[in-house]
Amino acid sequence: MRLGVNIDHVATVRQARLAKEPDLVRAAVLAEHAGADGITIHLREDRRHIQDRDVIVLRQIITTSLNLEMATSEEIINLALEVVPDMVTLVPEKREELTTEGGLNILEEGIRVKTAKAIERLKEKKIPVSLFVDAKREVMKVAKEIGAEYVEIHTGKYADAETEAERKEELKNIEDATKAARALNLKVNAGHGLDYKNVDDIAKIKDIVELNIGHSIVARSIFVGLETAIKEMKELIKNA
Repeated sequence: MRLGVNIDHVATVRQARLAKEPDLVRAAVLAEHAGADGITIHLREDRRHIQDRDVIVLRQIITTSLNLEMATSEEIINLALEVVPDMVTLVPEKREELTTEGGLNILEEGIRVKTAKAIERLKEKKIPVSLFVDAKREVMKVAKEIGAEYVEIHTGKYADAETEAERKEELKNIEDATKAARALNLKVNAGHGLDYKNVDDIAKIKDIVELNIGHSIVARSIFVGLETAIKEMKELIKNA
């Protein structure tokens, strides 16, 4: 199972002072050196952390793979078509949210049509497209129909579960959604809210290709350093 390291919150610290440090390029290089299988960044419409220039520069220096998370904004789609990341993950986005609160609701016609058009444009540039979706079996069929090659299952409800019963229920939903996706020949990634305490059960789901983890790794890196934080997460995933 691959580990994609999301470095958005390194940029969050930088943008807090509109400074040059911490250097995002150095963070990406250190992450790859520590064993990250890819680098994930989310270019939000409000540019609260990652900036357009970051996308352009990181595309040039990353030697593993660059996964660009983005909404179906015309401006950002055009940038993706120019930069050509190794993967685009289409996500929902609300300006007022602290972090992405759920998956793309592609069961709703308007969102489904808009997402399908974005996928078509990105695939013309041969950019693989993943959809960030909730752990629902019925969503997987729609994702396949509109041209996605991957889905990334939103693990937030699992991570935020307040009781063991709720956690087990959400884990079962993720397992079922993964099986449904694989039956349709979709590749499966997962992420959101995963940390050093809860990653184990998700990492045991053998059909998941990659876990994308950011906040918990960057938070831990404050105390142990980025390379150590990534190595520790890699070890947890491997041992699961």
